[in-house]
Amino acid sequence: MSEWQAANPQVVQAVAAVVLGMPAARHLGFSFGRVAPGEVEIVQPYRIELTEHNGNFQGGVIGSLADFAGGSAAGTLLPLGWVNMTVDYTVKLLAPARGEKLVARGRVVKPGKAITVAAADIYGVDQGEETWCATALVTMRNIELPAADNLSAASRDGS
Repeated sequence: MSEWQAANPQVVQAVAAVVLGMPAARHLGFSFGRVAPGEVEIVQPYRIELTEHNGNFQGGVIGSLADFAGGSAAGTLLPLGWVNMTVDYTVKLLAPARGEKLVARGRVVKPGKAITVAAADIYGVDQGEETWCATALVTMRNIELPAADNLSAASRDGS
């Protein structure tokens, strides 16, 4: 259960839709599992083009997944009309990332008005067994959209 409360419940629901609308997210082909205030789970299915020569997921793919998971978790706490952008992320690879999918669990560490720090743990899932393969810290810059952008975002979301 999340220890955070969203500034606006609509934002929590919109995070997955906004992120999955990004070209990079569509290219990677991942999907969202759990989305709650301050927490997300993103699933990256195995695809040969995302691996190294030995069949393990490539480190850059793991880094992208960690960035999306941490940033998405941070995004669930933003007020309506705000977005976030990555300032920095650091990934530590702990074990080979292999299996039929990767699961990234992002969570907020410290929210703030301007900067939010999040973390993400990445697990390789092979025949239902999870192996912790990476951990990351992700720093996000929170940005209020100009009013015109808020209106166009609201019309896309049906608000």
